[in-house]
Order: sequence, then structure tokens, then C-alpha cells
Amino acid sequence: MLSSSSRLLRLLSLLQTRSHWAGAELAERLAVHPRTLRRDIDRLRQLGYPVHASSGVAGGYALRAGQALPPLMLDDDEALAVSIALRTATAGAVGGIEEPALRALVKLEQAMPARLRRRVDALRSAILPLDRTGPTVDATLLATLAAACRDQLRLELSYTDIHGRGAVRQLEPQGVVHTGQRWYLVAWDLTRKDWRTFRLDRIVGEPVVGAHFAPRAGPEGGDLRAYVSRSLAVAPYPEQARVVLHASHEVMVRRIPPSAGVVQPLDAQRCLLEWGAHGLDPLVYWLLALEVDFEVLAPAALKDRLRAAAERAARCTRM
Repeated sequence: MLSSSSRLLRLLSLLQTRSHWAGAELAERLAVHPRTLRRDIDRLRQLGYPVHASSGVAGGYALRAGQALPPLMLDDDEALAVSIALRTATAGAVGGIEEPALRALVKLEQAMPARLRRRVDALRSAILPLDRTGPTVDATLLATLAAACRDQLRLELSYTDIHGRGAVRQLEPQGVVHTGQRWYLVAWDLTRKDWRTFRLDRIVGEPVVGAHFAPRAGPEGGDLRAYVSRSLAVAPYPEQARVVLHASHEVMVRRIPPSAGVVQPLDAQRCLLEWGAHGLDPLVYWLLALEVDFEVLAPAALKDRLRAAAERAARCTRM
């Protein structure tokens, strides 16, 4: 049988794994009488853990948010994941959290048993991050936008578009997406009556949080990552191409990142690629670099540019 201290730690760990526990199930997991469970719950409350109790058929216990953050119980895998995430945060694309992440990392690894510290050291030596190339986003701004998305609160913000034009935008935020280099807000633009993406590093000043709004179905069936990928790969560019690739969808999605182009399956041997660029020459270059047979559907000028490139290559090989 567990000692009272060990049982208390076990109880705290269980309460943190679910939003609600039935009293009988919790007592069974701890192998104690319900009266003992109630006493242990009272002890946790005395230590500052806000455990809520509910009665009735569906009654039980739940660990709620309190006035202060109590100590958390982490298993080995959770501690390992948090350690790696904190190390990433110390040099990530979110500004303002590097020092807090480092302090939290020191506290966590100081308390780690030797077996976990060895696993962290092994991962640290194997994971070699590249230098960050994208712009830094303020952590406070990110938290404000995420909270507005969660609570369905309208936003008014000053935004500078790709052409350097500034404007005040009235938005109903849907979600925040990270592409690996940049952060984007997906929102319903109340002026344009359509979905739009907004780069967080182009938001000027602090957004003004407004009233609640009624939720609406998101773009791409609610798949915000797919919507952002399509917006980045196709929408912003003056030259947009549609090309049938004579290779399977499974093969090409591994070679073409979502932010570079949208790949859709046609059949077992072909797929459709949609992507954009600021000119035709980059389209020619990337299309030839794929090293697969293809058929250009649009634009017609891309076919002419490909013929010119083929004639130039033929002339050069005859020299």
C-alpha cells in the first residue's frame, strides 16, 4: 500500500491527466476507501490545489484553475517533451519568452533524475537547429491573438500589407498558424466580407479587443493550415500556374512543401499542382527542377516560356 505522501502525489498526478474523475473510479485507482479519498482531496486543497467536487450520479472531482499556479506533476515522457520544447523556445521565433523559457528549463532539469537527464543530453546532441531566418513575433501579441480566437472576440488592428500600405482592419479571428518560419492570423475580414491571412510581424501596435461574435464555419472546412498553405502558395502572386504532374500524389507531397504549392491527387499516377510566383521564370525553373513529366494547363504564357527555355538549352548543348 502506498504511504500517505506517495498516495497524495499519485492523486495529484491523476487529477492532472483528466478534466474530471468519478469519485468511485478515482478511489479504485488509488486502492483506497472513498472516505480516505475525501481526506486526501482536503489535504490537496490545504496545499493550494483548487480541487472542485460535484455530487450526483455524474459527481466526482476536477482540478480547476486557481489564483496561483501550483506545482505540476509530470511523468518521464512529459518532462522530456517540456525540456525539449523549452530549449526550442530559448531560440525560437517568439520574442519575449527566451529568458522565462531558460529559467523554467533550469528549474526542470535541476529536478530531473539522472536517467531523464541522460535522455535529454542525448537528444540535445542529436538535435541541431538551424539559425532562425523568419521574423520574431512578440509573445504578448501572440497570447492576445490566441485568447481572442479562443474566446471569439473581435479585433481591431493596424496592419501593413505586402506593398507597405497601412490600414485599420476589423476582424473576427479564427486561429493562429505557424508555418515553420512565420506566424499567421486567420480571420474573417468584416470590411472585405471574406477570409484573410495576416502576418503577425506586420501588425503595428497593440490590437484592440472588442465584443463577442457568433462563430462561423472556417475556411477549407476548418483546416486552417491548409488555408494558410494555399494562401501562401497561390493567392499573393501575379503569376499563377496549374500543372498536371505525371507522378503520384504520395510522391510529390513529400517533395513539395505546403507553403510552396498545393498538390491534389488526380489518379494513381498523376496529381495537380497549383502554385504562384512573381514571374514566369521562377515557375519554369521549379517545374524543371521537379524532374517529372508534366502538362501545363495554365497560363498559356508558361508554355511559351518553357519552349524558349528548351530551345536555349538545345542551342547550348550544340556548342
